[in-house]
Amino acid sequence: MIFTNSDGGARGNPGPGAIGVIVREDGKILAKHSEFIGKQVTNNIAEYDALIKALELAQRYTKEEVTCVMDSELVYKQLMGKYKVVHPKMIELFLVVQRMQDKFKKVKYIHVSREDKFQVLADELLNQEFERQGYKKYYKGKE
Repeated sequence: MIFTNSDGGARGNPGPGAIGVIVREDGKILAKHSEFIGKQVTNNIAEYDALIKALELAQRYTKEEVTCVMDSELVYKQLMGKYKVVHPKMIELFLVVQRMQDKFKKVKYIHVSREDKFQVLADELLNQEFERQGYKKYYKGKE
């Protein structure tokens, strides 16, 4: 089965944003992706952008089942229907995710801590992207 780990972040919230994504199967990393996504992005928007990129990349490896792993409790709970999506931009991104789910037979979401070993790798990718863009090292929850 294919797994993705995605992470998004913004420095300043809103501020410059970046994403990091890993696609893996049986513990083997199949793809890594990082990307600068804009100068005025919120953490939550970046988390959705990272998930969307994870689903795009997963399509290269399967049309069957994909498990998307993330550390964003908000995005996870919105996808599970436990929290409402009210921000207009987040509604737009939520609907993109919903449409992308149709490209797979099954999509499963898992919330993990930031300390999950593959989640740490996704976080490192987004931090490397920030550094490539000339932004200082970022630690979640701190500048």
